[in-house]
Amino acid sequence: MVKLVVGLGNPGPEYLFTRHNVGFMVVDLLAQQWGVKLKKRGFSSLYALAPQGVYLVKPQTYMNTSGKAAMNLISQGFLPQEMLVIHDDIDLPLGTVRIKAQGGTGGHKGLQSIVSEIGTEEFPRVRIGVGRPVGREHNHQAIIDFLLSPFEPHEEEALLKALRLAAQGVETVLRKGLDNAMNLINK
Repeated sequence: MVKLVVGLGNPGPEYLFTRHNVGFMVVDLLAQQWGVKLKKRGFSSLYALAPQGVYLVKPQTYMNTSGKAAMNLISQGFLPQEMLVIHDDIDLPLGTVRIKAQGGTGGHKGLQSIVSEIGTEEFPRVRIGVGRPVGREHNHQAIIDFLLSPFEPHEEEALLKALRLAAQGVETVLRKGLDNAMNLINK
């Protein structure tokens, strides 16, 4: 049973609408829908306890050190399997959402940090596709610049659709379990 919904991103206004912050965006959307404010500080995060009994969490450690916040949360008595991590994924096209029960990091620095800190890959994830930079799909620096860039106006419709779908996926995980959410979202 999921007790922590952790959206990955970077704190600060300069990162607010960047591709790397879609995890934060989904947590913000859920907080709005559930009528809670993410204003409590602790565990290297901003968080709120939602009426569903689940914690909405935005680590404030920056993406590449997200594991510090995850470990701070796990050390409060939560199991890794009770933490649903929401993150961007360059290997999925923009607007695509997938839910996984567990798995590797795919080179994602935030996931690598979490796995390194908590010592396991066995935690569920919601992956939100942001695509790769066209013509520079395998250029490391171009990918970093792309992830830290804001969405283009023509991408906003696909982004909003993906954020809503990811939020629906989280709610389905909480109400009906991970398998039902994967069946609904991954089709």
